[in-house]
Amino acid sequence: MRKILVSGCLYGWHCRYDAVDCPCTDPLFLKWKQEGRLVPVCPETFGGLQTPRPDAQRVAEKVMTESGKDVTAEYQKGAHEALRLAKENDAAFAIMKEDSPSCGSKYIFDGTFTDTKKAGQGCAAQLLRDAGFPVMDEDELQQAQKTLCRLEANE
Repeated sequence: MRKILVSGCLYGWHCRYDAVDCPCTDPLFLKWKQEGRLVPVCPETFGGLQTPRPDAQRVAEKVMTESGKDVTAEYQKGAHEALRLAKENDAAFAIMKEDSPSCGSKYIFDGTFTDTKKAGQGCAAQLLRDAGFPVMDEDELQQAQKTLCRLEANE
């Protein structure tokens, strides 16, 4: 059975920066969770950040809080832990929380703290992709299911 790396907040962990819950309740996701396929990871907390924590956004190659604190090292540490878990579990792919400076796979906030999004990816999503792991978001579960079926059919 192939494993799927997932953002901890989607899994149901109370780890989002603002401490607001955002678990994925899609029946397909819940089925995978019940099957034991999901490997949850929160790159931000695994990198040493607390919940709740100040909002942070990617600014070029750095991750900064609105007050100007550089938290890049924590985000990079958490991204490397996500990659380690993906490799250790031979994850088929990752499903990560969109818009996050760690997990965003297509869009992230633009670094101005004005709720403006831009095309881009979070630190963990980028590191996973660079290592060859496909990364999808919580709105791409049907695509994820097709990918999973294809991979398991070829095993």
